[in-house]
Amino acid sequence: MRSAPRFWKRRGLIAAFLFPLSLLFRGLVALRRVAFRQGWLRSFDVGVPVVVVGNIAVGGSGKTPVVIWLVEALRAAGYHPGVVSRGYGGRAEGSLAVERDTDPALSGDEPVLLAQRCACPIWIGRDRVAAVQAMRAVHPEVDVIVTDDGLQHYRLRRTVEVVVVDAHQMGNRLMLPAGPLREPVSRLAECQLVLAHGDLPPAVRAKCPPAPVFSMRLWPTAFYRLSNPRQRRSPHEFADRRLRALAGIGRPERFFATLHDFGLRPVAEEAYPDHHPFTAEDVALRDADTLVVTEKDAIKLKAFAPSETWVLPVDAEIRAGALDRVLEHLHGPKTA
Repeated sequence: MRSAPRFWKRRGLIAAFLFPLSLLFRGLVALRRVAFRQGWLRSFDVGVPVVVVGNIAVGGSGKTPVVIWLVEALRAAGYHPGVVSRGYGGRAEGSLAVERDTDPALSGDEPVLLAQRCACPIWIGRDRVAAVQAMRAVHPEVDVIVTDDGLQHYRLRRTVEVVVVDAHQMGNRLMLPAGPLREPVSRLAECQLVLAHGDLPPAVRAKCPPAPVFSMRLWPTAFYRLSNPRQRRSPHEFADRRLRALAGIGRPERFFATLHDFGLRPVAEEAYPDHHPFTAEDVALRDADTLVVTEKDAIKLKAFAPSETWVLPVDAEIRAGALDRVLEHLHGPKTA
Protein backbone atom coordinates (compact mmCIF):
# COMPACT_ATOMS: atom_id res chain seq x y z
CA MET A 1 0.00 0.00 0.00
CA ARG A 2 1.31 3.44 -0.92
CA SER A 3 1.50 6.32 1.54
CA ALA A 4 -1.81 8.09 2.11
CA PRO A 5 -2.30 11.37 0.22
CA ARG A 6 -1.60 14.41 2.37
CA PHE A 7 -4.91 16.03 1.46
CA TRP A 8 -6.74 13.24 3.32
CA LYS A 9 -5.64 14.88 6.57
CA ARG A 10 -7.79 17.98 6.18
CA ARG A 11 -10.76 19.34 4.25
CA GLY A 12 -8.89 21.53 1.80
CA LEU A 13 -9.35 22.44 -1.85
CA ILE A 14 -8.41 19.02 -3.25
CA ALA A 15 -10.81 17.25 -0.88
CA ALA A 16 -13.55 19.71 -1.82
CA PHE A 17 -12.92 19.12 -5.53
CA LEU A 18 -13.20 15.33 -5.02
CA PHE A 19 -16.18 15.51 -2.67
CA PRO A 20 -18.78 14.80 -5.39
CA LEU A 21 -16.96 11.55 -6.15
CA SER A 22 -17.06 10.75 -2.42
CA LEU A 23 -20.83 11.15 -2.47
CA LEU A 24 -21.02 8.80 -5.44
CA PHE A 25 -18.79 6.27 -3.69
CA ARG A 26 -20.89 6.53 -0.52
CA GLY A 27 -24.02 5.84 -2.55
CA LEU A 28 -22.45 2.78 -4.17
CA VAL A 29 -21.34 1.48 -0.75
CA ALA A 30 -24.84 1.92 0.63
CA LEU A 31 -26.40 0.24 -2.41
CA ARG A 32 -24.05 -2.72 -2.09
CA ARG A 33 -25.00 -3.20 1.56
CA VAL A 34 -28.70 -3.07 0.69
CA ALA A 35 -28.10 -5.65 -2.04
CA PHE A 36 -26.62 -8.09 0.48
CA ARG A 37 -29.34 -7.39 3.06
CA GLN A 38 -32.11 -7.97 0.54
CA GLY A 39 -30.48 -11.07 -0.88
CA TRP A 40 -29.83 -9.58 -4.31
CA LEU A 41 -26.19 -10.41 -3.67
CA ARG A 42 -25.63 -13.67 -1.85
CA SER A 43 -23.85 -14.03 1.48
CA PHE A 44 -22.75 -17.38 2.88
CA ASP A 45 -23.09 -18.97 6.31
CA VAL A 46 -19.96 -21.10 6.79
CA GLY A 47 -21.46 -23.17 9.60
CA VAL A 48 -19.54 -21.65 12.52
CA PRO A 49 -19.56 -18.18 14.11
CA VAL A 50 -17.46 -15.53 12.36
CA VAL A 51 -15.81 -12.61 14.15
CA VAL A 52 -14.65 -9.90 11.75
CA VAL A 53 -11.87 -7.59 12.92
CA GLY A 54 -11.78 -4.63 10.56
CA ASN A 55 -11.91 -0.87 10.17
CA ILE A 56 -13.71 1.75 8.16
CA ALA A 57 -10.59 3.61 6.97
CA VAL A 58 -7.75 2.83 4.60
CA GLY A 59 -4.48 2.06 6.36
CA GLY A 60 -3.27 0.37 9.52
CA SER A 61 -5.15 0.81 12.76
CA GLY A 62 -3.82 -2.09 14.83
CA LYS A 63 -6.09 -4.85 13.53
CA THR A 64 -3.48 -7.63 13.47
CA PRO A 65 -2.50 -7.29 17.18
CA VAL A 66 -6.22 -7.31 17.98
CA VAL A 67 -6.63 -10.55 16.02
CA ILE A 68 -3.78 -12.09 18.04
CA TRP A 69 -5.38 -10.91 21.30
CA LEU A 70 -8.77 -12.25 20.25
CA VAL A 71 -7.43 -15.66 19.21
CA GLU A 72 -5.66 -16.08 22.55
CA ALA A 73 -8.76 -14.96 24.46
CA LEU A 74 -11.11 -17.27 22.54
CA ARG A 75 -8.79 -20.22 23.08
CA ALA A 76 -8.74 -19.45 26.81
CA ALA A 77 -12.55 -19.41 26.72
CA GLY A 78 -12.60 -22.95 25.30
CA TYR A 79 -12.92 -22.27 21.58
CA HIS A 80 -10.81 -23.63 18.73
CA PRO A 81 -10.33 -20.56 16.52
CA GLY A 82 -9.01 -20.32 12.98
CA VAL A 83 -7.91 -17.13 11.23
CA VAL A 84 -8.65 -16.06 7.67
CA SER A 85 -6.94 -13.14 5.95
CA ARG A 86 -6.90 -11.79 2.42
CA GLY A 87 -3.12 -12.12 2.20
CA TYR A 88 -2.55 -8.57 1.00
CA GLY A 89 0.71 -8.19 -0.91
CA GLY A 90 1.09 -11.92 -1.61
CA ARG A 91 0.98 -13.55 -5.02
CA ALA A 92 -0.86 -16.74 -4.02
CA GLU A 93 -3.96 -17.65 -6.01
CA GLY A 94 -6.97 -19.28 -4.40
CA SER A 95 -6.91 -20.47 -0.78
CA LEU A 96 -3.65 -21.24 1.00
CA ALA A 97 -2.66 -22.52 4.44
CA VAL A 98 0.01 -20.30 5.97
CA GLU A 99 2.73 -21.72 8.20
CA ARG A 100 5.41 -20.06 10.31
CA ASP A 101 7.95 -20.42 7.49
CA THR A 102 5.71 -19.56 4.53
CA ASP A 103 7.34 -17.12 2.10
CA PRO A 104 5.70 -13.70 2.76
CA ALA A 105 6.06 -12.94 -0.95
CA LEU A 106 3.52 -15.73 -1.46
CA SER A 107 1.13 -15.06 1.42
CA GLY A 108 1.76 -11.47 2.47
CA ASP A 109 3.54 -10.42 5.65
CA GLU A 110 0.67 -10.23 8.15
CA PRO A 111 -0.52 -13.86 7.71
CA VAL A 112 3.00 -15.15 8.40
CA LEU A 113 3.15 -12.98 11.51
CA LEU A 114 -0.18 -14.45 12.60
CA ALA A 115 1.12 -17.98 11.97
CA GLN A 116 4.11 -17.24 14.21
CA ARG A 117 2.06 -15.68 16.98
CA CYS A 118 -1.21 -17.68 16.92
CA ALA A 119 -1.29 -21.39 17.68
CA CYS A 120 -4.16 -22.04 15.29
CA PRO A 121 -4.80 -22.60 11.57
CA ILE A 122 -4.16 -19.56 9.37
CA TRP A 123 -5.53 -19.46 5.81
CA ILE A 124 -5.57 -16.75 3.18
CA GLY A 125 -7.71 -16.05 0.13
CA ARG A 126 -9.31 -13.11 -1.60
CA ASP A 127 -12.55 -15.09 -1.35
CA ARG A 128 -12.86 -15.45 2.43
CA VAL A 129 -15.78 -17.86 2.09
CA ALA A 130 -13.68 -20.27 0.03
CA ALA A 131 -10.75 -19.84 2.45
CA VAL A 132 -12.95 -20.74 5.42
CA GLN A 133 -14.35 -23.77 3.64
CA ALA A 134 -10.85 -24.96 2.69
CA MET A 135 -9.64 -24.50 6.26
CA ARG A 136 -12.53 -26.39 7.82
CA ALA A 137 -12.11 -29.27 5.39
CA VAL A 138 -8.62 -29.74 6.85
CA HIS A 139 -9.37 -28.58 10.39
CA PRO A 140 -12.91 -29.67 11.33
CA GLU A 141 -12.16 -28.84 14.97
CA VAL A 142 -12.27 -25.10 14.19
CA ASP A 143 -15.46 -23.78 15.80
CA VAL A 144 -15.03 -20.01 15.36
CA ILE A 145 -13.46 -17.97 12.57
CA VAL A 146 -11.60 -14.71 13.13
CA THR A 147 -10.95 -12.62 10.03
CA ASP A 148 -8.07 -10.18 9.81
CA ASP A 149 -9.77 -7.33 7.96
CA GLY A 150 -12.76 -8.09 5.75
CA LEU A 151 -15.35 -5.77 7.28
CA GLN A 152 -16.48 -4.90 3.76
CA HIS A 153 -16.34 -8.53 2.52
CA TYR A 154 -20.08 -9.10 2.92
CA ARG A 155 -20.16 -12.43 1.08
CA LEU A 156 -18.95 -13.89 4.40
CA ARG A 157 -21.84 -13.78 6.85
CA ARG A 158 -20.62 -12.67 10.25
CA THR A 159 -21.73 -13.05 13.86
CA VAL A 160 -19.67 -10.25 15.44
CA GLU A 161 -18.07 -7.15 13.96
CA VAL A 162 -15.13 -5.70 15.89
CA VAL A 163 -14.01 -2.38 14.43
CA VAL A 164 -10.64 -0.87 15.34
CA VAL A 165 -10.73 2.92 15.10
CA ASP A 166 -7.69 5.19 14.99
CA ALA A 167 -8.72 8.83 14.69
CA HIS A 168 -5.43 9.66 12.99
CA GLN A 169 -6.17 7.18 10.20
CA MET A 170 -9.64 8.69 9.72
CA GLY A 171 -8.08 12.00 8.65
CA ASN A 172 -10.69 14.44 7.35
CA ARG A 173 -13.41 11.79 7.89
CA LEU A 174 -14.52 11.95 4.25
CA MET A 175 -15.04 8.89 2.08
CA LEU A 176 -12.83 7.86 -0.81
CA PRO A 177 -11.42 9.49 -2.85
CA ALA A 178 -11.70 12.81 -0.97
CA GLY A 179 -10.71 11.13 2.30
CA PRO A 180 -9.57 7.78 3.70
CA LEU A 181 -12.91 6.27 4.71
CA ARG A 182 -14.19 3.11 3.06
CA GLU A 183 -17.49 3.41 4.94
CA PRO A 184 -19.10 6.38 6.73
CA VAL A 185 -18.49 7.01 10.43
CA SER A 186 -22.15 6.15 11.08
CA ARG A 187 -21.25 2.52 10.22
CA LEU A 188 -19.68 2.21 13.69
CA ALA A 189 -23.12 2.17 15.31
CA GLU A 190 -23.95 -1.12 13.56
CA CYS A 191 -20.96 -3.02 14.97
CA GLN A 192 -20.94 -5.11 18.12
CA LEU A 193 -17.67 -3.68 19.48
CA VAL A 194 -15.55 -0.61 18.74
CA LEU A 195 -11.94 -0.57 19.90
CA ALA A 196 -10.57 2.97 20.08
CA HIS A 197 -6.85 3.13 19.42
CA GLY A 198 -6.17 6.52 21.00
CA ASP A 199 -8.64 9.28 21.81
CA LEU A 200 -11.70 9.61 19.61
CA PRO A 201 -13.00 13.06 18.65
CA PRO A 202 -16.40 13.77 20.22
CA ALA A 203 -18.02 13.84 16.78
CA VAL A 204 -16.80 10.28 16.10
CA ARG A 205 -17.67 8.95 19.55
CA ALA A 206 -21.19 10.37 19.18
CA LYS A 207 -21.67 8.18 16.10
CA CYS A 208 -20.76 4.94 17.91
CA PRO A 209 -23.78 4.18 20.12
CA PRO A 210 -25.29 1.69 20.55
CA ALA A 211 -21.98 -0.09 19.85
CA PRO A 212 -19.85 -0.21 23.04
CA VAL A 213 -16.48 1.56 22.83
CA PHE A 214 -13.42 0.15 24.60
CA SER A 215 -9.98 1.72 24.66
CA MET A 216 -6.91 -0.13 23.42
CA ARG A 217 -3.21 0.50 22.98
CA LEU A 218 -0.30 -1.33 21.45
CA TRP A 219 2.15 -2.24 24.20
CA PRO A 220 5.75 -3.06 23.22
CA THR A 221 7.62 -5.94 24.81
CA ALA A 222 11.36 -6.73 24.86
CA PHE A 223 13.47 -6.61 21.69
CA TYR A 224 14.56 -9.92 20.20
CA ARG A 225 17.32 -10.68 17.73
CA LEU A 226 15.93 -11.47 14.30
CA SER A 227 18.37 -14.34 13.69
CA ASN A 228 17.78 -15.81 17.16
CA PRO A 229 14.41 -14.86 18.69
CA ARG A 230 15.35 -16.50 21.99
CA GLN A 231 17.94 -13.78 22.51
CA ARG A 232 16.18 -10.81 24.08
CA ARG A 233 17.22 -7.41 25.33
CA SER A 234 15.52 -4.61 27.18
CA PRO A 235 15.40 -1.14 25.62
CA HIS A 236 18.01 0.38 27.95
CA GLU A 237 20.60 -2.07 26.58
CA PHE A 238 20.48 -0.16 23.29
CA ALA A 239 21.17 3.24 24.85
CA ASP A 240 24.79 3.29 23.69
CA ARG A 241 24.08 1.91 20.20
CA ARG A 242 23.91 3.87 16.95
CA LEU A 243 20.48 2.76 15.86
CA ARG A 244 18.88 2.83 12.46
CA ALA A 245 15.11 2.43 12.72
CA LEU A 246 12.89 1.58 9.78
CA ALA A 247 9.21 0.79 9.48
CA GLY A 248 6.96 -0.17 6.58
CA ILE A 249 3.63 -0.20 8.42
CA GLY A 250 0.43 1.81 8.38
CA ARG A 251 1.68 4.35 10.91
CA PRO A 252 5.48 4.22 11.05
CA GLU A 253 5.59 7.32 13.25
CA ARG A 254 4.02 5.28 16.04
CA PHE A 255 7.01 2.91 15.99
CA PHE A 256 9.48 5.79 16.13
CA ALA A 257 7.53 7.42 18.97
CA THR A 258 7.74 4.16 20.93
CA LEU A 259 11.52 4.18 20.58
CA HIS A 260 11.58 7.75 21.85
CA ASP A 261 9.44 6.75 24.83
CA PHE A 262 12.16 4.23 25.67
CA GLY A 263 14.71 7.04 25.61
CA LEU A 264 16.25 5.84 22.34
CA ARG A 265 17.28 8.34 19.66
CA PRO A 266 18.14 6.56 16.40
CA VAL A 267 20.61 8.26 14.08
CA ALA A 268 18.17 7.52 11.25
CA GLU A 269 14.42 6.94 11.15
CA GLU A 270 13.07 5.83 7.78
CA ALA A 271 9.42 5.27 6.94
CA TYR A 272 8.34 3.07 4.03
CA PRO A 273 4.88 2.38 2.61
CA ASP A 274 2.82 -0.31 4.31
CA HIS A 275 3.72 -3.82 3.07
CA HIS A 276 6.90 -2.49 1.41
CA PRO A 277 8.95 -5.26 -0.31
CA PHE A 278 12.30 -4.62 1.37
CA THR A 279 15.65 -5.29 -0.27
CA ALA A 280 19.11 -5.83 1.19
CA GLU A 281 20.01 -2.26 0.25
CA ASP A 282 17.01 -0.94 2.21
CA VAL A 283 18.22 -2.55 5.45
CA ALA A 284 21.96 -1.85 5.23
CA LEU A 285 23.35 -0.47 8.49
CA ARG A 286 25.09 2.48 6.80
CA ASP A 287 26.24 4.83 9.59
CA ALA A 288 24.62 2.74 12.32
CA ASP A 289 25.71 -0.40 14.13
CA THR A 290 22.24 -1.77 14.93
CA LEU A 291 19.00 -2.03 12.97
CA VAL A 292 15.67 -1.96 14.81
CA VAL A 293 12.44 -2.92 13.01
CA THR A 294 8.80 -3.77 13.61
CA GLU A 295 7.69 -7.37 13.94
CA LYS A 296 5.65 -7.19 10.74
CA ASP A 297 8.60 -5.89 8.74
CA ALA A 298 10.93 -8.49 10.25
CA ILE A 299 8.94 -11.23 8.50
CA LYS A 300 10.39 -10.09 5.16
CA LEU A 301 13.98 -9.45 6.29
CA LYS A 302 15.26 -12.79 7.55
CA ALA A 303 17.11 -13.76 4.37
CA PHE A 304 19.27 -10.63 4.10
CA ALA A 305 19.08 -8.50 7.25
CA PRO A 306 22.33 -7.65 9.10
CA SER A 307 23.21 -9.83 12.07
CA GLU A 308 22.59 -6.88 14.39
CA THR A 309 18.90 -6.62 13.54
CA TRP A 310 16.53 -6.42 16.48
CA VAL A 311 12.76 -6.67 16.44
CA LEU A 312 10.26 -4.90 18.68
CA PRO A 313 6.97 -6.83 18.94
CA VAL A 314 3.79 -5.25 20.29
CA ASP A 315 0.71 -6.69 21.97
CA ALA A 316 -2.79 -5.25 22.04
CA GLU A 317 -3.75 -4.15 25.53
CA ILE A 318 -7.54 -3.80 25.66
CA ARG A 319 -9.71 -2.55 28.49
CA ALA A 320 -11.34 -5.29 30.56
CA GLY A 321 -14.82 -6.30 29.48
CA ALA A 322 -14.30 -6.10 25.74
CA LEU A 323 -14.09 -9.88 25.36
CA ASP A 324 -17.40 -10.29 27.20
CA ARG A 325 -19.08 -8.33 24.42
CA VAL A 326 -17.78 -10.79 21.86
CA LEU A 327 -18.68 -13.87 23.89
CA GLU A 328 -22.23 -12.60 24.46
CA HIS A 329 -22.83 -12.65 20.73
CA LEU A 330 -21.20 -16.06 20.35
CA HIS A 331 -23.18 -17.89 23.03
CA GLY A 332 -25.57 -15.37 24.62
CA PRO A 333 -25.25 -13.02 27.60
CA LYS A 334 -24.25 -14.24 31.03
CA THR A 335 -27.14 -14.92 33.41
CA ALA A 336 -27.16 -13.73 36.99
